[in-house]
Amino acid sequence: MRVTSSILAAGFAASAMAAPGARHHRRAPCPSSETAASAVSSASVPASTPTVAASAGSNSSASADSSAGSSGGLKFLGTSESGAEFGEKNWPGAYGTDYIFPDTSAIQTLIDMGMNMFRIPFLAERMAQSSLSADLDADYLKNLTTVVNYITDAGKHAVIEPHNYARYKGEIISSTADFKTFWTNLAGSFKANDKVVFDCMNEPHDMTTDTQTAELNQACVDGVRGAGATSQYIFVEGTSYTGAWTWTTSGNSEHMGNITDTVDDLLVYEMHQYLDSDGSGTSADCVSSTIGKERITEATTWLRENNKVGIIGELAGGDNDQCKTAVQGMLDYMVENSDVWIGAMWWAAGPWWADYMYSMESPSGTGYTAYKDILSKYVPA
Repeated sequence: MRVTSSILAAGFAASAMAAPGARHHRRAPCPSSETAASAVSSASVPASTPTVAASAGSNSSASADSSAGSSGGLKFLGTSESGAEFGEKNWPGAYGTDYIFPDTSAIQTLIDMGMNMFRIPFLAERMAQSSLSADLDADYLKNLTTVVNYITDAGKHAVIEPHNYARYKGEIISSTADFKTFWTNLAGSFKANDKVVFDCMNEPHDMTTDTQTAELNQACVDGVRGAGATSQYIFVEGTSYTGAWTWTTSGNSEHMGNITDTVDDLLVYEMHQYLDSDGSGTSADCVSSTIGKERITEATTWLRENNKVGIIGELAGGDNDQCKTAVQGMLDYMVENSDVWIGAMWWAAGPWWADYMYSMESPSGTGYTAYKDILSKYVPA
C-alpha cells in the first residue's frame, strides 16, 4: 500500500497483494527484507531472539472500560505495531533479519499520548510452522507475549492478528477445522488476560466461495471460546480486504452478519479504510476533505440496522491539509455514531518503517509527527 523506500522492504514484504480494485493497502512491492534489516541500527535489532518469560498479564475485565470515550474521544484509539509480520515469504525467517517485534519504548510514548489499543500483526507460518494445526512455536509466541504483556500490564488492549489475508503458505485456508485448532491453541495461551483481543484474520480477499470468509471467522470464534477465552473481544474482518467503503457491495453485508458468538457484546466487526482514490493506501493524497466520513457512512448504517458494532482497524492519510481534514472528519463522524463505532487504529507504527509516509513510530515517523496532535483529540478521557 503506499510506499517505498528500499529500507521499508521488510514492512512491505509483509503484504504485497492487491486491494479492492487496486494494489493492496499499506505496502507496495519492495526489495528483500535483508535490505531493510541492514538499514536498521544495531540498537533496534537484537542479535538473537529474546527469551523473556511470559507473564500472566492483566486480568481486568474487558467490559470494565466499556463506556464510550468522553470529551470527544473514542472508546479505543490506537495503532498497529508492525514488525513480526515482515518478510512474509521467508518461513520461518530469522529474527532481526526477516522480522522484528515492536519496540516497547516507542509503544510507551503512544500510551503516554493517550492511545489504549495496539494491534500486533504476526505471521501464522511463524506461529504454527509445519501446519496451521501444529503446536505453536515457543520462541515466536514468547516474543509476542512479551509485547502483549507490556501493553496489557499498562492497562491497555493488545490486539493479536495473523496478517495472512486468509492464506497459509500461499494457499487460501480451506480447512475451518485447522483454523479453529490454530485459534484454540493461540487463544489458550492468552485466555487469562482479559485485555487481549483476538483479531481472526487480516484482510481476506478473493476467496473460493462467497461464504468462506464468514465460515473461517466462525471457526475462529468457536476456537477462541472453546479455549476458555470467554471475557475478551473478538474482531472479525470481511472479504475484499474488509473495506468499509465496499462492505455493502462485496458480499460482507450478506454473510458476515451470520457469525454467532456464545458471549454477549464482545464480537466486533473490524473494517479498514484508506482515503486515496482507489482506497488502497498507497498514495499520500486523499480524494477530498470529506472522503473519510463518506467512505464509512453505508457501513455505519449496516452496523446499526443489524445491531452490530464496528471498529476501523486500519486508517491513514498523508501529511497534507486535505488528508488531515478528511481523517478528522472520519473520526468526528465515528464519535457522533459511537453507538456502533467503538474505535479506530492507525496504520502503522513499528521499528522498521523508516521514512514510510504513514509511520506512527515515535519520535520521527511521518505519520507520528503529522498526526499526533490530531489523534490526541480522540483518545479516551
